[in-house]
Order: sequence, then C-alpha cells, then structure tokens
Amino acid sequence: MIVGEDQVIGRAYRWHRDWLVLTTEGERNLRRPPKGTPGTDMAAAHLAEEYVAGRIGAVPLDQVLAEAPTPLCGPVPLLHPRMPVNDRNIEGAQIAFAGLLSHHWRAVLTGFPGSDNHWFLSCEFCDWQGPKFWSHLRGRNGEPPSARRYKGGCIGEEKVRRLIPAYH
Repeated sequence: MIVGEDQVIGRAYRWHRDWLVLTTEGERNLRRPPKGTPGTDMAAAHLAEEYVAGRIGAVPLDQVLAEAPTPLCGPVPLLHPRMPVNDRNIEGAQIAFAGLLSHHWRAVLTGFPGSDNHWFLSCEFCDWQGPKFWSHLRGRNGEPPSARRYKGGCIGEEKVRRLIPAYH
C-alpha cells in the first residue's frame, strides 16, 4: 500500500485463502476476511489503521522495488519456499511443471505454490509475464485449459490450439 508519492506502509497478499501483510514490523496473518468483504479491502484497512496508530512505519517505494524478486536465469526450485516438502506437494509440483511444459508456460520466480495461489509465469509464445493460478491452467474433466491464455491476447486462440498438441 503506497501512501503519499513514494512511501510504502506494507504489502498484502493471499496465501491459501488467508490474507497476509508484510510491514516494517514483519509478516502478520490477518486470516480470512468476513463474508462479503474483499481481502484486499480488509488488508488495506488494517495497514491504514496500523500506520495511523504509529505501530508500523513507511519505507521508500524504491527500496521495496529493489527488494522485489527478479526472474531467475535457469530453472526455479520445485516448490515455493512456503510449501512444505512432502510427497503430496512434490507430486503436485511435478504434475504442474509437466503441465506448464506441455502448454508452453515457464515459472520464473518460484517453484510450485499450490493450485490456488498466484504463480508468476512467463508465456513462451510472447513476452507476457504475470500471475496465474495453476488451478486455472490445468484444464477440467480431461479437457485442456482455455486457449485464451490471458486477457489481451497472446498469439490468438487459433494459433495456440495449432501449436499445442493437447488441443488436437
């Protein structure tokens, strides 16, 4: 959350349905928002209250950007650092990476974060990069995922279907 022109009082993100904030005082799990309340609104309200009360500070936006993860040159780890290493998660990650490979996506920041957490991916057909959910990319009921890769396009659904064997 940016205040003023270039001061950040915290970052909010979702992890397995919970909302967490990262501030000058560390990470805090806010849990799930009440029904009907968007998690982003709950997290923003929490950050604003903590800042006004003087319990958290602000840092320059340039510092936050400098600390942001950068794409790795080469393969990412199998699992996201928050994912426990166990047989179920390893199997899920192997399935997810095989799916990324066959549908021409590439993980560029972290390993598998679980099906319902954002995973920063890169499209191998164009220069698009951004967050996707594995659960949205794996297809349903034996069908391939949507050929519409992201809002705004890629190379077009017809070309995607032609280039990926799963659509034949």
